[in-house]
Amino acid sequence: MEESEIEEVKKYSSDKAKIMEFVKKDGLALEWASPELRDDKELVIEAVKCDGGALEFASSRLKGDKEVLLDAVEVKGWVLCYASEELQADKDVVLKAASRDGQVLYYASEKLRDDKDVVMAAVSNKGIILKYASKRLREDKDVALATLKQSKKAFCYIGDNLKEDEDIQNIMNPPQEV
Repeated sequence: MEESEIEEVKKYSSDKAKIMEFVKKDGLALEWASPELRDDKELVIEAVKCDGGALEFASSRLKGDKEVLLDAVEVKGWVLCYASEELQADKDVVLKAASRDGQVLYYASEKLRDDKDVVMAAVSNKGIILKYASKRLREDKDVALATLKQSKKAFCYIGDNLKEDEDIQNIMNPPQEV
C-alpha cells in the first residue's frame, strides 16, 4: 500500500464496513485496523483469505482460532509461525500448511515432527526441512526417498543407516546410461 492509502485506512480504523472494503483489496490493511476490529472474526477471515500474511495483525484470540488459521494457511502456509502453540500442534492445520510450504515443519510441535503424514507433506516441497523431523523419521526410507527427490542437498539429514541404501544411492548417483 502507498502512504496515501495507508493514511486513508488509518482514518477509518474503527469503521468495520470501510476496513472490510480495504482488507478485501489488500488483506495487509488489517495492520491499521483498531484492536477491536483485529479481533473481529468475520473481518480477519476476509483479510487472511486475501493475504494469509494478514494473520500477523489478527488478535491473539483469533491466532488461536482453527477456522481462521485454516483459511490463512490455505493462502500462505508459512503463516503457521503466527499461530498459537495449540494450533501449531493441530495436525489438520499443520498438514495443510506443510502442503503449501514445507518450511513450517520448523514451527510444528515436537509430536507433529514425528508424524509421517506431516513430515512427508513438508519434505515433498522442501526437502531440506528434513533436519527438523524427528530422528525416527529421518531413518524412514519413504521419508528419505521423498526428501531426496525434492532436494539432494538434504542427504546429510537422512539417517546414517539409509545412506548406503541402493535406492538412495540411485537417487544420489543415478546410473549412467550407456
